[in-house]
Order: sequence, then structure tokens, then C-alpha cells
Amino acid sequence: MYKKIVLAVDGSEVSKNAAKHAIELAKSTGGELIAVHIVPPIDATNVESFHPEMLLDGLRKEGEKILSEVKDLASQKGVNIETRVEDGIPYERICELAEARDADIIVMGSHGRTGIGKVFIGSVAERVISKTKCRPVLVVR
Repeated sequence: MYKKIVLAVDGSEVSKNAAKHAIELAKSTGGELIAVHIVPPIDATNVESFHPEMLLDGLRKEGEKILSEVKDLASQKGVNIETRVEDGIPYERICELAEARDADIIVMGSHGRTGIGKVFIGSVAERVISKTKCRPVLVVR
């Protein structure tokens, strides 16, 4: 049923739980797993000496580390995985990737590192749910 699975990760605990679910889903369906970490844009217009490219490079490296951990988990379960670090507005890039890859499902955590609590769904997850076109979204806590 779910042959193409897009997994959005940010390194938070709920994101790690989502990764475990996505890996098991891919294993049980023989599906293709595409994990993505999105580096959001930085607005540094108010600080003259700030070098956003240095911060973005650090965020990309952190994203690669997060994806490497997910790749290791997938490998332990015998699941092939493609990993991507992309720049952009997270919910937009997640939806665009899912559409471009004709994904059957999107898997993500209920809230990320900036989540205000386990009771509330995160703004990225909420926006993905409302913006994605005709595909289910599995939100994991």
C-alpha cells in the first residue's frame, strides 16, 4: 500500500520516533523510504556583521548528521533509504518533495525541537496536514 514514504526529520525525540515508524512501515511494505531534513531560511537583515551562510552550513551539517543516524537505523532493519538535506520553508519543501516523488504517505513527528508541549501539534506538522494534496500524513508522538 505505501510504496513511497517521505520521512521528515529534525533530530527531536518525536522525530526519532517518527523515523522508527517510517522504517518499520517501509520494511513491512517493501516501500521506498526518502528521509529529508529541511534547513529553514535565516532572516539576518537587522545584523550587519552576521554571516548567515556560516550558520546555514552548520545547520546543513547538523541535518546530515541527523539523517546519518536515521540511515543507520534503516540499515539495521534492512531498509534502503535515500537521504536529503534541503533548504526552504519546512512545510512547503516537505509537501513539494512528497508531490515530486509521488509519495503515498508522509511520516513526521507531532512537534519538533521548538514544540511547546506534547499536547499541541507542531506548526510544521499542522501545515503539512493542511497543505499536502491527497496523501495521508502519519504524525507520530
